Amino acid sequence: MASMAQAIRMALHVGETKLGVTDIFGEDVGAPLGGVFTATQGLKNAWNSPLDERGIIAAAIGLGLAGDRCVAEIQFCDYIFNTIDLLKMAGNTLWASNGQYNMPIVVMTPVGAGIRGSIYHSHSFDALATRLPGWKIVCPSTPLDAYGLMLSAIEDPNPVLYLKPKALMRVRGEELIPGEPADEKTLKAMIDAPVQGDRSSWKAKWPELEEYKVRIGEGKITREGDKATIVSYGRTMPLCNRVADMLREEGTAVEVIDLRSLYPYDWQMIKASVSKTGKVLFVNEDTEVTNFGEHLAYRATTELFYELMARPRVLAGKNLPGIGLHPNLEEASVPHLEDIMHEMRELLAEVP
Repeated sequence: MASMAQAIRMALHVGETKLGVTDIFGEDVGAPLGGVFTATQGLKNAWNSPLDERGIIAAAIGLGLAGDRCVAEIQFCDYIFNTIDLLKMAGNTLWASNGQYNMPIVVMTPVGAGIRGSIYHSHSFDALATRLPGWKIVCPSTPLDAYGLMLSAIEDPNPVLYLKPKALMRVRGEELIPGEPADEKTLKAMIDAPVQGDRSSWKAKWPELEEYKVRIGEGKITREGDKATIVSYGRTMPLCNRVADMLREEGTAVEVIDLRSLYPYDWQMIKASVSKTGKVLFVNEDTEVTNFGEHLAYRATTELFYELMARPRVLAGKNLPGIGLHPNLEEASVPHLEDIMHEMRELLAEVP
């Protein structure tokens, strides 16, 4: 099974060969590295930009205004904050031009903790991203969804922020990407550049990949249940599935929703689930103050007040200036399995 990095790489290959992607660029995106997480290895349209995040976003905007489709990468979301004004400009272009100019660009960037990246490589960008009107925001938790969301993002006429969970980039999926060889060693030999030696003459041998799209704005129920609902995305999503599996072994069926898209998000799926269970926990790793989960909890409270059997809860990262390098500091800063289980047990025990 492909890892998320391989899935993104294969989606970008489909993008440049079938969907009209003219440029894939960013810091170290081109040869020989192919990106910090190797998500752009072997792509014919990948090239290295200067170390200039504002220049990367500005170039993407220019290509979008010219009608070209491009995928630009900010190497870590920790370095995207100095481009906020440009991201805002990209998001309001269609509106400000009275519908005359689309902005068919994708900006992808790794987000979150989980790689021991310390203060400068562990940020999340979820909440800030959702405050950029005009952008669509996606965040996959599996390689198959990473593949399908990237293809949908490439085809979308709107600017799309593609948030890649750093901690999941090396995690392999449980479902084959259409056209992917079943043997992971075969896939590695085909599309992974050699770790040692001269890479200058290496070329990827791409499998016959099929188009598979995950519609932006559609969530997915990963576990079915009727006692409570968990809504998550990205790095914390697999943890929520594990918590649901552990509770099921104890006889408690919890429903789990993978949001996949932060904007637009699948409110109808959330609404139907919470109306059924009466209890909901929103989980993510961005800081707990002005967290995106708070918006969802507010909406659940205001629109589903009479269906709720307990107050909606949000479990998020601590409101700290950064995340420390030591594993103990990182684990104390963002939600982990034990944190989610503790919150769920309290929620399940709560009675009206």
